[in-house]
Amino acid sequence: MILNREEASASLEWKCSQAFGERNPDEELQDVDIVSAIEFDKTGDYLAVGDRGGRVILFETVGGKNTPNQHISRSELEKQMDFTSTSHPEYRYKTEFQSHEPEFDYLKSLEIEEKINRVRWCAAPNGSMFILSTNDKTIKLWKVRDQKVKKIKEMDHFPFVSSENTLLAEKNFMNEHNPPSFAHGYHLEWTENMASKIANVGNSVHARCQKVYPHAHDFNINSISNNSDCETFVSADDLRINLWNLEISDQCFNIVDMKPSNMDDLTEVITSAEFHPIYCNLLAYSSSRGFVRLVDMRQSALCDHSARILRDAAESHGSKSFFTEIIASISDIKFANDGQHLLSRDYMNLKLWDIRMDSTPVATFKIHEHLRPKLCDLYNNDSIFDKFEGSVSGDGLHFATGSYSNLLRIFSHGVGSAGGITVEAGKNENRKPILQAAPRARRSSLSNLTRGLYRQAHENSSSGHHELSYNLSSKLLHLAWHPTTNLIACANGNSLFFHYA
Repeated sequence: MILNREEASASLEWKCSQAFGERNPDEELQDVDIVSAIEFDKTGDYLAVGDRGGRVILFETVGGKNTPNQHISRSELEKQMDFTSTSHPEYRYKTEFQSHEPEFDYLKSLEIEEKINRVRWCAAPNGSMFILSTNDKTIKLWKVRDQKVKKIKEMDHFPFVSSENTLLAEKNFMNEHNPPSFAHGYHLEWTENMASKIANVGNSVHARCQKVYPHAHDFNINSISNNSDCETFVSADDLRINLWNLEISDQCFNIVDMKPSNMDDLTEVITSAEFHPIYCNLLAYSSSRGFVRLVDMRQSALCDHSARILRDAAESHGSKSFFTEIIASISDIKFANDGQHLLSRDYMNLKLWDIRMDSTPVATFKIHEHLRPKLCDLYNNDSIFDKFEGSVSGDGLHFATGSYSNLLRIFSHGVGSAGGITVEAGKNENRKPILQAAPRARRSSLSNLTRGLYRQAHENSSSGHHELSYNLSSKLLHLAWHPTTNLIACANGNSLFFHYA
């Protein structure tokens, strides 16, 4: 079924609760500060944000962890449940660390950006936080933990600390009836008062790189995904998908290889990969042709020949143009928590799939249908290559994605009205336009080569310059849905916004 943009959904009323990184109208946006990845952890207590400067910024809930505490009384637990049911989580800055640095590949004469492409949370059995982050070539596993900082409240001006020579000399003249007055070089009376002289002054956060997974991809990494077995993860580039063990950083297994023997025969590339949330043997990956392939890793070592393909039969039989394959390219896929439904985002639509039905999506939500007459202009200014992400609510009934003019599009399926609502991301709806960084030159990418994109052949295809109704420089590319409540974190430029319903 096709859901039009004009239909409104009254099931949820969305409001902006927080905003981080808002700039003054005259403040210029630095390219290294632009957000490039967002991810909630499994509990929703923490949020990880990656930027183009190679940094990972962590946020935490203001009221502490939302995970239940087994050692509190029933009355206190009921109070917490009543509070959480009538309020939404609020977040505060926790820490940040430099995950990646710019590098240079001397063999290929290639500059490797520090930009964070993806961040993923790993299982944390001992209370520490484990985060996978990747740039174009290298994946890193980070351990983040809180450390208590202690400070000595008072100190004697002349502490009675004895040197090793003094202790040895005293032992030579000491008999059994005169026990030493020193313990490990300190006077006993000073040691006994030590505990009363130390005070806790707070916590500090320490981030340490645990593992580095390098040199496994010839092309740029576009996605990483953790497995439900909490032991393995996959990394995908334009032509290959590799399977890693978290504990082994110098070896991986290639499970999908789409590289042809002759690169001139290349027709599609991998755009995203995602593990099934329940079954550790199932993996889904999308392509630039608009296909989603579902594979079972138990069937063969290379999974690309035994895949179940989800494709929209209605689009394959429709009229085609030069831009058909470009706008059909899937930029992001997400599984719902039930494992039966999968959300895919291409340039024009947001589609909901039932993995048991491979011929047509369950629902199609139109996002950029009003821009179809402007595809030539969008191609000329590179906007047609923008990669928007999609997100699914914890109950699997609501879906969100971004658009231009800083708009957040939210849809519901099976709850309330069938249409979607449009929300402008940000605290002040009437704020002035935000300055954006200068447009970057388009990098050579296999995803461009497969579509036959040659600017010279189409520079004069437009009859003239047309003013687009949307602000194409202000786009909401990255967002994440809270795992347990209706709260969405989304980013535009270096600004991070939280919306709740």
